[in-house]
Amino acid sequence: MSRKIKSGLIQLSLPMTDGEGSIEEIVKAMTDKHLPYIEEAGKQGVQILCLQEIFTTPYFCPSQDAKWYATAEAIPGPTTNLMAEYAKKYNMVIIVPIFERESAGVLYNTAAVIDADGTYLGKYRKNHIPQISGFWEKFFFKPGNLGYPVFQTKYAKVGVYICYDRHFPDGARILGLNGAEIVYNPSATVAGLSQYLWELEQPAHAAANGYFMGCINRVGTEAPWNLGRFYGSSYFVDPRGQIFSQASDDKDELLVAEFDLDLIDEVRSTWQFYRDRRPETYGKIVEL
Repeated sequence: MSRKIKSGLIQLSLPMTDGEGSIEEIVKAMTDKHLPYIEEAGKQGVQILCLQEIFTTPYFCPSQDAKWYATAEAIPGPTTNLMAEYAKKYNMVIIVPIFERESAGVLYNTAAVIDADGTYLGKYRKNHIPQISGFWEKFFFKPGNLGYPVFQTKYAKVGVYICYDRHFPDGARILGLNGAEIVYNPSATVAGLSQYLWELEQPAHAAANGYFMGCINRVGTEAPWNLGRFYGSSYFVDPRGQIFSQASDDKDELLVAEFDLDLIDEVRSTWQFYRDRRPETYGKIVEL
């Protein structure tokens, strides 16, 4: 029997930015903007929905302004509790990427996973934190310390990899070894240096590891930082590395696609990468 899944990705631009309201108003405006899209996903029968990186805020990392620490919150907390209501309402798994506050001064770039009955299953903390021009993330985020968990949701085994993580094949492989059937990569990436990698690295991860991926990027420009244009182009890619559904590069959008998880077994039975891998020869990878 086939295991067909309907999944959704939401890519949105900012409705309000720094200087146009208080931090609380900015967060509320971005959260409120998402709600009709989440409702629409539920009405379309989406079973697993993923939002974009730190979805309630601007991508504030071009600055090194400590005022944005105030947008971090506990997990579980207000935003995950709200998303749990929608998950339960629509029997829909929701992956919720937010700025997490574990304790005073201990902050992470995190994605919570909410099951279809509203149960909080756990979280992934972004492991690879960039510190390059325009992306001063180490000022805001501590590197993740939870490894590469895979969550057994109602519909599939789900893993998460966040933005800059996608440049590192090692964690992508571990997600496959841990049993992921679908890996979601919520991102905030702009036109320029790495754009050509957007449709290269993640299809390569999907093909090398034999799983589906859902890749999300926000859209528009975000003043006052003006880091560049977030080019959207969110997409789904299958275990063969083929992009089979993709959003536009310049507009707010809910991308919905249906796919059959049984393709994973078909692909892995053809390409025996898990059988033929040689972990005993890979020690150099983890040498310091």
